Amino acid sequence: MPVVRIDDPSDPRLADYRDLTDVALRRRTEPAEGLYIAESAKVIGRAVAAGHRPRSVLVQEKWLADAEALAPDAPIYLVADDVAEELTGYAVHRGALASMQRPALPPVADIVRGARLVLILEDIVDHTNVGAAFRAAAGLGADAVLVTPRCADPLYRRSVRVSMGTVFQVPWTRLPVDAEGGWRSAREALREAGVHVAALALADGAVPLDAFAAARPEQVALVLGSEGDGLSRHALASADTIVTIPMAGGVDSLNVASAAAVALWALRPGA
Repeated sequence: MPVVRIDDPSDPRLADYRDLTDVALRRRTEPAEGLYIAESAKVIGRAVAAGHRPRSVLVQEKWLADAEALAPDAPIYLVADDVAEELTGYAVHRGALASMQRPALPPVADIVRGARLVLILEDIVDHTNVGAAFRAAAGLGADAVLVTPRCADPLYRRSVRVSMGTVFQVPWTRLPVDAEGGWRSAREALREAGVHVAALALADGAVPLDAFAAARPEQVALVLGSEGDGLSRHALASADTIVTIPMAGGVDSLNVASAAAVALWALRPGA
């Protein structure tokens, strides 16, 4: 595809990249329009390698050669640094952005079938935490990730960046909307696949993580809740076991992404 130099940030061909700092806007438009934004050559490369299709690439001069190699079939819009910043609302230090076509998500049953370790993120609204949790899932051997209907978008620009592109490595899908926040269908799919559900929560009688890991079921889904409210009653009711990470120093819990990393390491297959 030809390289097109664009000097006007209001050019309609750049609409996918406009006002990327407005989180509420992007959460509304990206899923509805079937697109997401990948940032940096490394992330774009991982998305393309995973089979995702670029709609276009926005690039600055010094990154042009990388962009042409990454997306040979997509239009490349070449812009100056000041145009990129005015367009997106922030300084684009990583050189390249790509507007990617969002792939269709698979059914929950397909994602969990045969999985030994699944991470479930319930209503986590911080994109940084979602990205960090995906990075932990990829690095510590999780076979799949499920996110609830109200969970932040794993393909939002910040989530993808924090994950270092590992959101493209781990199979994932979103639970369908139902009266129980997605848990009605999740329970059915997990039970049919023979997956034991372990909810990470502070509760009387919760099993310490090390004790649970010592007698780890063959297939486990680890559930983590939102940063403020923790797990919902539907999530807790769906759990086969409530698990807690023993803490010291008067601290009652870890950041959700840190807790995911600790628990995934303890439950990693073959541990």
